[in-house]
Amino acid sequence: MDQYLSTKISELAEEDRPREKLLLKGRSALTDAELIAILIGSGTRTMSAVDLSRMILRNVNHDLSALARLSVKDLMKFKGIGEAKAISIVSAMELGRRRKDQEPPVKYKISSSKDAYDLMRPELYDEVVEYFYLILLTRSNHVIKKQLISQGGTAGTVVDPKMVFKIAMEHMAQSIILVHNHPSGSTTPSEQDKRLTERLVRIGRDLDLAVVDHLIYSDHGYFSFADEGIL
Repeated sequence: MDQYLSTKISELAEEDRPREKLLLKGRSALTDAELIAILIGSGTRTMSAVDLSRMILRNVNHDLSALARLSVKDLMKFKGIGEAKAISIVSAMELGRRRKDQEPPVKYKISSSKDAYDLMRPELYDEVVEYFYLILLTRSNHVIKKQLISQGGTAGTVVDPKMVFKIAMEHMAQSIILVHNHPSGSTTPSEQDKRLTERLVRIGRDLDLAVVDHLIYSDHGYFSFADEGIL
């Protein structure tokens, strides 16, 4: 398939080549003019889309910031640039500006059991039935996601280990924290809590996917299996 496309590039009109080049080599391989040519789609009778794009760039001294300041009417002054093409360029420049202005989301990092407790408080505060969550972590303990595993009644909830590790592996987690609440307010782990924790820790060890803690949440505090040294 790649060989076929590579052969065809040399046979295409220049205005069509940037699209094929992007498919073959990726977006970073294209020049600014080639990217603009993809936006405008076609040139004129005497000028290809790439040449028309080069002319526009020369007019702004190859300064993309200057290009972004041009209005639809400014762009329409170039022969071969109608309203639709001008709108395409302006829209692309505006998307680029918005992406630049948008700050990447800060990933929450877990450094202690208290961090995990605080992270889960919005999900579990004032809940009157039991929920079981996973906190999925990267290798550096940044949070990938909080994932609800099961919901039960006031006395407990059922947890399927297969589902726990399926979700963890789907999100490429390096480790996980187990969290469930006790609607009664007690933070004392039940025998069932202990058996489940032991089982999940054992499975995680076999899969090289560590269970680094299990928190029992209440609105007034928590119990950490890791802090108590019983993982």
